[in-house]
Amino acid sequence: MNRKNDLTQGSVGKNLIMFAMPYLLFSFMQTFYGMADLFVVGLYNGSETTTAVSIGSQVMHMLTVIIIGFVLGTTVHIGQCIGAKDGKKASGTAGTSAVFFAVFAVGLTAVLILCTGPIVHVMLTPEEAVAETRTYLAICFAGIPLIVAYNVISGIFRGSGDSRRPMYFVAAACVTNIALDFVFIGGCGLGAAGAALGTVCGQAVSVAAALAAIRRQDLGFVVRREDFRIEREIVSKILKVGTPVAMQDGLIQIAFILITVIANSRGLIASAAVGIVEKLIGFLFLVPSAFLSAISTITAQNMGADKPERARRALYYSLLITVCWGLFCALYNQFLPHTLVGLFTRDQAVLQAGCDYLRSYAFDCVFAAIHFCFSGYFCGDQKSMVSFIHNITAIILVRIPGAWLASRYFPASLYPMGWAAPLGSLLSAVICVVFYLYDRRRERRV
Repeated sequence: MNRKNDLTQGSVGKNLIMFAMPYLLFSFMQTFYGMADLFVVGLYNGSETTTAVSIGSQVMHMLTVIIIGFVLGTTVHIGQCIGAKDGKKASGTAGTSAVFFAVFAVGLTAVLILCTGPIVHVMLTPEEAVAETRTYLAICFAGIPLIVAYNVISGIFRGSGDSRRPMYFVAAACVTNIALDFVFIGGCGLGAAGAALGTVCGQAVSVAAALAAIRRQDLGFVVRREDFRIEREIVSKILKVGTPVAMQDGLIQIAFILITVIANSRGLIASAAVGIVEKLIGFLFLVPSAFLSAISTITAQNMGADKPERARRALYYSLLITVCWGLFCALYNQFLPHTLVGLFTRDQAVLQAGCDYLRSYAFDCVFAAIHFCFSGYFCGDQKSMVSFIHNITAIILVRIPGAWLASRYFPASLYPMGWAAPLGSLLSAVICVVFYLYDRRRERRV
């Protein structure tokens, strides 16, 4: 066991923060370089190319979060093996994951390339942007194996307790992507194709860095040639955790798209305002997202080591930190929302609509912090179905119908529509707390 990455010993609070901070930086860089394509395209190309990259990147973001959801099963299972000091099972999980996800990546790539046209149609792509959107997606779809490989290797590192090296990998991808964007888009005039090529090349660099690192670093176990085979029992355990998370994240992305469609129906000003606020909320959510990942790994290792009290302590610390962050975000945006919305627009009508939307939406930072932390805990304890259930319930019962009803009955302001998200998260938080208390009571009876 590599004691440096052992999350079953030492200060729980220190372990939590030391694991979460690199993941926070990782998420920030991933979000940043995901926006770089749009920025560079906007410098050199017209609206049709910008639209193509915008639509294409939305599709790729959805696919990426689904892949990350599946890979979380690997992270959790390796974490539990590390906690139980079972290096043989950890190496078997890593080898099985590599083979299984390689097959998965090839199959997914083939399906997506064949379905490029229908996907462009389903996204209601404007006619002027169809050709470039198809090109962008075709190139990015060819890079799916790289996305899968990078996330599997990063998942193995995180499961072993190392969240720093995945941050280095995405940093390499970020620098490469931005540099090549200027070369391919600005220098070569390749437009959307150049943006896609820059992204794929960045992913290739991150995979190369990850492969080099995993061969040199002490993970606490050694992956041997005989480990590279598919063991059904391990695949079953990976999918038991990963499938609900992947489905949940995919449906959440679909919900965001539907809410965007609802906003688009209200006109250009509402559409622009909602688009800006969604970007801002994405940044504000980086903090609870980082702690969700940290809790998943810490819980997995400590449950594997039969130290559930440490996992619960990590949950409590995370709730304290993320809820405080959420309260700060909510209060700040009651008084100074224009300082954030104004970074993206100078149109006074869009600014006012965006501020109205952000004032109510910002409360989601509080309630989402609660269910993010519990989701991380449940996933680490191999109860990811709970996370799936509370998210889907909130989406179906509150988020989408709430946004639709608010847009219909309160057409003069986006403020009521902004409450759909926090009310949905409040329902999720209540479900999480109720299940946690029920589960704790059941454990005491056993």
